[in-house]
Amino acid sequence: MNRIAAVVLFSAIALTFVPRTYAHHSAAAFDTQKEVRATGTVTEFAFRNPHVYLVLQVKKPDGSTGRLEVEAGAASVLNPLGFTKTSLAVGDMVTVVGNPARAKPDALMLGKDLYKQDGAYYPLFIASRSVYAANTAAATSIAGTWFPPFSEFNAFGAAVRSWPVTDAGKAAMASFDPKATAQKDCIPVGEPNLMFYPVADTITVQRDQQRVVMNIDWMDSQRVIYLDGRKHPPASQTFLHGHSVGHWEGDTLVVETTNFKDHPLGLSTSGLPGSTKKRVVERFRLAEGGKALAYSGVVEDPVYLTRPVEWSGQWQYRPNMPHSNEKCDLTVAHKYLGDFK
Repeated sequence: MNRIAAVVLFSAIALTFVPRTYAHHSAAAFDTQKEVRATGTVTEFAFRNPHVYLVLQVKKPDGSTGRLEVEAGAASVLNPLGFTKTSLAVGDMVTVVGNPARAKPDALMLGKDLYKQDGAYYPLFIASRSVYAANTAAATSIAGTWFPPFSEFNAFGAAVRSWPVTDAGKAAMASFDPKATAQKDCIPVGEPNLMFYPVADTITVQRDQQRVVMNIDWMDSQRVIYLDGRKHPPASQTFLHGHSVGHWEGDTLVVETTNFKDHPLGLSTSGLPGSTKKRVVERFRLAEGGKALAYSGVVEDPVYLTRPVEWSGQWQYRPNMPHSNEKCDLTVAHKYLGDFK
């Protein structure tokens, strides 16, 4: 299996290859070819999922003041990059760099980078740079907290575009409407795409209960892998994250998941669905002396894929990375949908 290669070259003006759903919804409402900078006082700040937003009181060229709303990335995505609920407070003077809204550029912006008056930098976007120092800790097992970096998330999204898709899959992707994405209703994307989201993932190995629990800091996602030899339930029983059974091959955890619900984003955020016939086999093992977790597998879905597809990638070990602990807020998820044109 070949490791997915990073395919993105970013600039401050355009993020040409970033997945079009930006982990929540499309950036089509914003002019991503134009970069603007705004300085003002924070009057509102909400650290939420599936996106953070803040409101600035800014001074206009004529000397009057105006209201500028800034949409930022999800709390779960920004948290691992170093932007947390305590990073900002009402009353702070800040400068935000980002892209203006197409329909109302003076009132709404897609934030990329934020600078406080004291010069401190904070990321506002999934592809913004992290403020954390490089990790030097090493794990001794797959248990712990891991972080799939954005390069892996983006590379997976790029690889999906070359998957062998059935006519049903092509039709679904062609008709995909980012305004109608299931994630706007706080329903996370399906596996394996979910496992590449650049958020904190904590793995707990419960040997006494013969199971492994994976808590993914994206829309309250949790996976339970049973290691007690049980079988999958009847096909009529389906679950959002499927039903997972696993076993150890040395230090490698091998997981088979079936019994998925039909899901409009079951295979990718680009609108490739997943059916109840989807089957995923995953492998988790330590790599790079415990500083990384190798994640690979095979997914098959005869309804949307013409043949099984392999993938591979790596997560970084981040033992001190906290989860955002922010549940998905439906009101916030729907907040900017009216700005799509």
